[in-house]
Amino acid sequence: MLNEFAYCPRLCYIEWVQGEFLDSVDTVDGRFQHRRVDRDSGKASEMFETFHARSVQLSGAGITCRIDLLEGEGGRVTPVDYKRGGAPDIPEGAYEPERVQLCAQCLALRENGFVCDEGIVYFVKSKKRVTIPFDDVLVNRTKDLIAELRTTAGRGDMPPPLEHSPKCFRCSLAGICLPDEVTLLKEMEAADAEVDEEEEGMNEDEKEATSGRIRRLLPSRNYAIPVYVVGQGNTVRKKEDRLEIWSREGKLSEPKIREISQLSLFGGVEITTPAMVELMQKGVPVIHYTYGGWFQGICLGMTHKNVELRMRQFQCVMNPKRSILLARKVVAGKIRNCRTLMRRNDPERSRDSLDLLARLANNAEKASSSESLLGIEGAAAECYFSRFANLLKEGGKGFSFKDRNRRPPKDPVNAVLSYLYGILVKDLFVILLAVGFDPYLGFYHRPRYGRPALALVSRQLFNVG
Repeated sequence: MLNEFAYCPRLCYIEWVQGEFLDSVDTVDGRFQHRRVDRDSGKASEMFETFHARSVQLSGAGITCRIDLLEGEGGRVTPVDYKRGGAPDIPEGAYEPERVQLCAQCLALRENGFVCDEGIVYFVKSKKRVTIPFDDVLVNRTKDLIAELRTTAGRGDMPPPLEHSPKCFRCSLAGICLPDEVTLLKEMEAADAEVDEEEEGMNEDEKEATSGRIRRLLPSRNYAIPVYVVGQGNTVRKKEDRLEIWSREGKLSEPKIREISQLSLFGGVEITTPAMVELMQKGVPVIHYTYGGWFQGICLGMTHKNVELRMRQFQCVMNPKRSILLARKVVAGKIRNCRTLMRRNDPERSRDSLDLLARLANNAEKASSSESLLGIEGAAAECYFSRFANLLKEGGKGFSFKDRNRRPPKDPVNAVLSYLYGILVKDLFVILLAVGFDPYLGFYHRPRYGRPALALVSRQLFNVG
């Protein structure tokens, strides 16, 4: 973790304090390269006069370390650290995180009575041993980083991400850390005053035209897809790295487990214990529905361990000012998205409707309570759905839309909208559980038994229409 902290404090905080970790090609290959030195061979206190000890566990100087390889004679020792990559062409011989990690091992060895003046970094790719002397500068830097790491972890505030750093490109936790997104939001907040001054006197179309100055952030493509099993008496089994889906007539399909994002079972579909256990270990949720599609429950592996995340969620919900601030942003964004869809797809759009949505979006950002925000959202929905029929393409084979109705929907278009909203809430419910949130505790809709309030407010970020 000290190595990670020297490399990126935010990465260290996410892994050590929040307990998050995801594998990448580099981490998997790193474990493979360590396969020899990871075999335990004893403790440092049990060494003989001349020794080469692998994977030595040691505590001292306020840290606990596992030394890949310890070479020594008598009381003089040299720690050796294995790195999967090639040796960098720099004067120090190795980057600071590697040198600090090795020096921390030196401090622990010295506190246990050994003499340690230098260490070695062995780069597997280039098959090169680089000697790192433990001078006063490196020792003091290592002690400072240890103290800073303890302070950061104890304070409980996540460090900011690195800004536009090439370190983020191959980081397996980039999808959790979100360095570009966080940096962009901070830049947007800093530029708000300047933008407000520039937009004074502009109409809504001119404001939208200037909004393209901020680049659009797109999520990476996820190749895992959901699998839906419908059919009374069907069975899901595991065979090697695949799931086999059987009916009474025979095998229907066999998707690869690594390509499944979730498994949805409708009605009387059975799943074997080995298949269930494998999916739980892989973090793939198994969702159970009635034959008619009513959501009954979800099976997951170990629940998300990031307690700090749930603490922050509860603190936010219990803070009315923070809750209404988040709700304003969500509702205002939804209204502006409705207005954008209307501008793009309604050939007969009226200036009055567009101006009304613009005013309602501005009013949403100034709402003083959830109740007034709900009223603003309802007025925007009425305006939007009054023009929704014009958004449908011609040649709809008799489909028409007069108004939004539900529970139950009274026409095919409303039935499709209700169905899509239901699917979206289900997917958001699963995602929120997977990342560690409580889906039932939101900051906009009032808590009510059985209502996934956070999934509902997350749905506002999308516009199915």
